[in-house]
Amino acid sequence: MNSQPEMSAAGAPTEPLPGRWIAMVALLVAAFMNLIDVTIVNVALPSLADAFGANDSQIEWVVAVYILTFALLLLPSGRLGDVIGRRRMFIWGVVVFTIGSTLCGLAPSIEGLVAARVVQGIGGAMMTPQTLALVPVLFPPAERGLAFALFGLSAGLASVTGPLLGGSLIALDIWGMGWRPIFLVNIPIGFLAVAGALRFVPNVPGNADLKLDFVGIGIAATALLMILFPLIEGRQIGWPWWCFALMIAAIPVAALFLLWQRRQAARGAAQLIPASLFGNRNFIIGSGIVMLIFAGIPGFFLVLAVTLQVGNGLTPLQSGLTTMPFSLGVLMASVASGRLGLRWPRRRIMAGGLFLATGMLLLRFAVPGEGESLVRAGVILPLVIAGIGLGTGISPLFQTVLSNVSGADTGSASGTLQSFQQVGGALGLAVMGELFFGTLRNALPNAADPVAIYSMALDRALIFNTVSFILVAVLVWRLPRPSLGGAPSR
Repeated sequence: MNSQPEMSAAGAPTEPLPGRWIAMVALLVAAFMNLIDVTIVNVALPSLADAFGANDSQIEWVVAVYILTFALLLLPSGRLGDVIGRRRMFIWGVVVFTIGSTLCGLAPSIEGLVAARVVQGIGGAMMTPQTLALVPVLFPPAERGLAFALFGLSAGLASVTGPLLGGSLIALDIWGMGWRPIFLVNIPIGFLAVAGALRFVPNVPGNADLKLDFVGIGIAATALLMILFPLIEGRQIGWPWWCFALMIAAIPVAALFLLWQRRQAARGAAQLIPASLFGNRNFIIGSGIVMLIFAGIPGFFLVLAVTLQVGNGLTPLQSGLTTMPFSLGVLMASVASGRLGLRWPRRRIMAGGLFLATGMLLLRFAVPGEGESLVRAGVILPLVIAGIGLGTGISPLFQTVLSNVSGADTGSASGTLQSFQQVGGALGLAVMGELFFGTLRNALPNAADPVAIYSMALDRALIFNTVSFILVAVLVWRLPRPSLGGAPSR
């Protein structure tokens, strides 16, 4: 074990730490493992359905349960890192994520896989808040800009390599394991991340006096499940009346959550989401915009993967290669956005939303109609445009929303915004899944041309995220002009 370096009262290094860049590699490896897992799973969904004979709602749960678990536990995990120490929380998070990945790779049934994805989501939520929070512990101020930039670069690389890696692992069919290596590959990666953190990341003690809002977590989880469960399972069970009753009942449960947070604030007790943020109109609008833009992404890749592989007969590797232009667009735009810094944030968010909507509209014309076959080159331009939109809008969106929060709430607001991002993804996945699989269920049994039916189902699902992206471009102007870096920006 390394000797502990001298730290300031704030937990920052008083001198450059030896091995800090190796420690940074450990953090980046864990972050990369978490991010790449999402894109790998998207490519593998049709293979999972074939392997287990799973229905469409079960396949949706493979994605949704991870997103939901991650969203619910992200904030309390960040708080728990403050309580027990961020290095300890990070290491345990990587361990839990690796165990979850192992259980996924060994899952005997679709139900077992969904349960294992919950474990993965717990581990992901435990380690993710700690990665960025450990940067100030590792680096002096002069080096932190580069360290944060490396996280952005790793996210871009994960989005690009995920589809290709997932498709390649399935195509190789290592030892006849089919899709299982997409999860098992995390085992050696997790081991390296833990070993690097134990050796090179300093152990800053936590504050045992801080508390967690377990009641708030339970109420929030109940409200979200009351919406997601009917949306995902409703069509499988014929939409009984109680599905609609559950979704309506989620409204007073959400109101109860708000009242509980205000009660906790009045008592000076722990809150899942600081009550002061609920009184910040601009933050609420900004959070809604974040939810809208991310509501259109996970569901999009789910329905696109099914359309390409099941509807058009592509292999997982061909599907991964076909979707890579989106990731390349995100990477290119993210690099350009980084160079723009804090200039014209609202205009860039609007442009991002419009680029995304344009990409979705063009994609509807690129998929095959009746009597046609898929031309893979035809989807390159729509996907590149959509990827550029996402890469253009994300960075200034978070900056703009957080600029409307007071300094005391900035840390909590950042974590809350990431949670809203994940909740938006889960809700969008459920809605787009309902539109897509509902269309297939009604039209496919009597279809003379199944390829055209899959295109029609994709077309209907894309209506949701196209409208969401257009709303982002409109609603961003409801936010006040942010004052970033001391000068107002448009």
